[in-house]
Amino acid sequence: MKNNQLGTKPHYQLLDGLRGVAAVIVVFFHLAEPLASSHLDNVVNHGYLAVDFFFLLSGFVIGYTYDDRWDKLTIGGFLRRRVERLQPLVILGMTLGAIGFYFTDSTIWPLIHTVPVWKLIVVLLIGYTLIPIPLSMDIRGWQEMHPLNSVGWSLFFEYIANLLYALGLRKLPNKALACFVVLAGAVLLHFALTNPNGDLTGGWTLNAEHIRIGIIRTIFPFFAGLLLSRVSRPGHIKHAFLWSSLLVVLVLLMPRIGGADHRWMNGLYEAFCIILVFPLSIYIGASGVVPTQREAKLCQFLGNLSYPLYMTHYVLVYFYVAWVSNHKGITLGQAWPNALLTFSGAIVLAYSSLKWYDEPVSAWLRKKRN
Repeated sequence: MKNNQLGTKPHYQLLDGLRGVAAVIVVFFHLAEPLASSHLDNVVNHGYLAVDFFFLLSGFVIGYTYDDRWDKLTIGGFLRRRVERLQPLVILGMTLGAIGFYFTDSTIWPLIHTVPVWKLIVVLLIGYTLIPIPLSMDIRGWQEMHPLNSVGWSLFFEYIANLLYALGLRKLPNKALACFVVLAGAVLLHFALTNPNGDLTGGWTLNAEHIRIGIIRTIFPFFAGLLLSRVSRPGHIKHAFLWSSLLVVLVLLMPRIGGADHRWMNGLYEAFCIILVFPLSIYIGASGVVPTQREAKLCQFLGNLSYPLYMTHYVLVYFYVAWVSNHKGITLGQAWPNALLTFSGAIVLAYSSLKWYDEPVSAWLRKKRN
């Protein structure tokens, strides 16, 4: 039996902070989305690409953390560590979504009150496993594979990438991995240029189209991050957290490119972000040192908050979307107080989840493993 004690490695504090910055942008995107008339005029236009950034960062961190430790690690041991890290907040997010479900009955989800409790409980229990539910069990009406906490779709694909890594792709030498990444990048680019929507959205519905999109959005960034962790030699870049954060923020807040007539231009831009800009931002973040105690605390706070924020914020966004739908035609200028309240609530909920749930549960699981 291989040793459960793997020891520790130096930590990339700036990458933790960078993950937190991306998580905050995801919240902003979801708050702006219901106010947009279409996907062409969201003021946080490319915010959904933060998910692709998370996949790339995940591949980088997993490669850095585990690639040279498989002499002490089993496949089961690796997967157990991933479940211990990811699953507690999956369960919390689904539970909170179930608690709030009936209170989000609104013009956008007019049939919520007709959903029987037994069906809600079945969807909740399935949601705990992250197994996607079929469209016949959609209790909200958005065709989500996880209608109690929409963001669960990305965790489903994260687990797929983790399984592929553990079961074999981790064994690929760098040249073979590079060929695999180039091929995956070509598929991503082709989809970006040919998708009629002119963007890289999709992956949250259990049908052939969305599963294909989810796999395309996952495979390239995750394994590009893995390759980056193997071949990059981080340097010493001054103000690395500032520059890498600005890079991520700017590309995610960039207005829609090409408009309705040249949608392929927007697809090309988004592919450019995932294939080139995101790896560059991670390289910059990995190449920095934390020069001040203030910056170290900021990166630690953002890093600790990032996953709880991502996994719990949509519980409040459901209420916000319901409110917007009940006030048809409301503008950003009119909605911002409620949006700010929702954002503040999401931060408080995430921090409470971190301190009162995630950290204690993670400590208990580590104790049981050891």
